[in-house]
Amino acid sequence: MIALGAALAGALVVSLFLYLSRGDQGSGPVADTASVGQISAGPPGDWTNWGFTHTQTSLEAAPAAKPTVAQVPMLQVQHIMGFGADNPQPAPGQYNWTSLDRRVGDIRDTGGVPMITLCCAPDWMKGGPAGATDWNHLEDSPKPQFFDAFAVQAAEVARRYPDVKYYFVWNEFKGFFNQDANRWDFEGYTQLYNKVYTALKKVNPDLQVGGPYIPVNSYADAHSAASKELKGPWGAADQRALTAIQYWIEHKQGADFIVVDGSSLPEDRTAHEDPIRDNTKFAAVTEWLRSKAELPVVWAEWYTEQADSGWPAPKLQAVQADAMIRFAKSGAAGALYWSPQGQGNANCTSCLWDASGAALPPLQLLQNFVRLFPPGTELRAVRVSDARVHTLASGTDLLIVNTSESPLTADVDGKSVDLKPYEIRWTNR
Repeated sequence: MIALGAALAGALVVSLFLYLSRGDQGSGPVADTASVGQISAGPPGDWTNWGFTHTQTSLEAAPAAKPTVAQVPMLQVQHIMGFGADNPQPAPGQYNWTSLDRRVGDIRDTGGVPMITLCCAPDWMKGGPAGATDWNHLEDSPKPQFFDAFAVQAAEVARRYPDVKYYFVWNEFKGFFNQDANRWDFEGYTQLYNKVYTALKKVNPDLQVGGPYIPVNSYADAHSAASKELKGPWGAADQRALTAIQYWIEHKQGADFIVVDGSSLPEDRTAHEDPIRDNTKFAAVTEWLRSKAELPVVWAEWYTEQADSGWPAPKLQAVQADAMIRFAKSGAAGALYWSPQGQGNANCTSCLWDASGAALPPLQLLQNFVRLFPPGTELRAVRVSDARVHTLASGTDLLIVNTSESPLTADVDGKSVDLKPYEIRWTNR
């Protein structure tokens, strides 16, 4: 069972490696397979793939960023509606692919591995009029009588972009919450998921499809929804999300991976006093998911900072690097960064690039993870004298992160290392 689980957990990235090696990326450039991150993490056969999701403002607003992004191929995700894409089917059978074509084209042009999130739905599938788009209702779910129509649309997407091999079904259970019962409508979501999964596999059985893409929230203090099963120093997971995931696992038509998202931040944000401690949530949730289904685990979104935290940039970057270390060591198959560009804000500490196209530290962090831990890398243990120093290492490369606000000197594998507050250091072993 352990060997089978390891093989399944590596399926996503093994097929990704083969796909890149073939170079069948439409009109875009062939990715450099030696640069695509497949990081050995945990049992043999597991890897972590790094990437990001395109949001409302992306490369079309900063075309100068394209050469920088293209330097290191990685996963890139685009939604079919919203988040920078127009309504793909304003009326039944009337498709408008202009904006989605442009976004997929940008991914190809920058050598990225394209992934698509099948969200959101046209207004007429949600009870609105055909031919109109009310963006205030973007996050409404399609009505059950239109689940088949949404699945047909998903199949059209797959036919239009044959080089896209990876699909997330819906986003964060948007519109699938039963207010009266105070729980997720996991029955409705799973019904939609199964129809979409079946439609995509009819287009191409080799397509990789995952769900349920639900936010795994958590609580630091006592809460009626706090799980008694999945908890730790970081808090407790929202049991409603875990129940929804378990239902989906038991009733799905099939799946190639599990996809979730979440923040290290607890919902009771005032308790967020130790972001490094709270990052352990990412590993705990990943390991819980791996124990429930023999499927790779992909994080479609991950967050470490609230907008008004006031963290200095070095602290944010150290916390982000630590989070990525947690993903790698816990055996996550993928971790996708959200929000690549701010709205023209050159001081956006969490953005990947600014409006001028210049790379910002979070993009440099992502690219370094891909560069220094290439396909087939085996993680190695590191001896560290100070618990505040966190590391990720291969046989040749070493990432060292001072997770504290104080300068310190630590013994790292027998070498004395002086580190500034929140310093991130990439070095050879």
